[in-house]
Amino acid sequence: MIPIRDLNPTRITPWATLLFIAANVLVFFVFQSQQTESEQTEFLYERAAVSCEILNQQPLSANEINRDVCNPGSGSPVFPEKQPYLSILTSMFLHGGIVHLLFNMWSLWIFGNNVEEAFGHLGYIVLYLIGGVVATMAFVLVNPESTIPLVGASGAIAAALGAYAVLFPGHRVVTLVGWFVIPLPAVLFLAVWFFGQFGLGGTGTAWEAHVGGFLFGLIVALLFRRSLMRRVSASW
Repeated sequence: MIPIRDLNPTRITPWATLLFIAANVLVFFVFQSQQTESEQTEFLYERAAVSCEILNQQPLSANEINRDVCNPGSGSPVFPEKQPYLSILTSMFLHGGIVHLLFNMWSLWIFGNNVEEAFGHLGYIVLYLIGGVVATMAFVLVNPESTIPLVGASGAIAAALGAYAVLFPGHRVVTLVGWFVIPLPAVLFLAVWFFGQFGLGGTGTAWEAHVGGFLFGLIVALLFRRSLMRRVSASW
């Protein structure tokens, strides 16, 4: 299923959503796309979140990278200046390719503006960033030995999707399903998306991060739903 748009207008300019989209696009086209394949791999190992590094607070050695084995102390770090905790943040603005980037940014635009209207600009920024951190840590805890860089805004965007499911469950999401364009209730679209994540194991998709981010956004929206919906009503 591919979302085309949602039937849920807003009365605000979603500055934070636009800022996140601009930042992701800028990082990809200015820094990532200008590099060769080998340079991009090096770029990601130097800046992206890696489970083994985060849990052991030590950048990977050449031995760990080449053998794909988490073995702290097995050699000198390839990037000794790397800050594993900081990489959790930088990972949110890195992507594995242009298709990955475009799909993420399109999803962020469709669902993010309404969530931003409910949370306010600052609250939405906090939700997005903390949601991204929670999503990354969900992946790390399930895959503590992983030495593969984790990239993408998907976890942070999943937090926005979880909040959307709670705040606007009945609004329609115009969706391409096969050859048909169907307006689906948001709660149905997002439920299919959520449960579909559990079938992505072994595909290279960090489904654990998606699930963690979604549940975080859902729980936060449930806790503050009444005040968030009052904000939406006031804007109208």
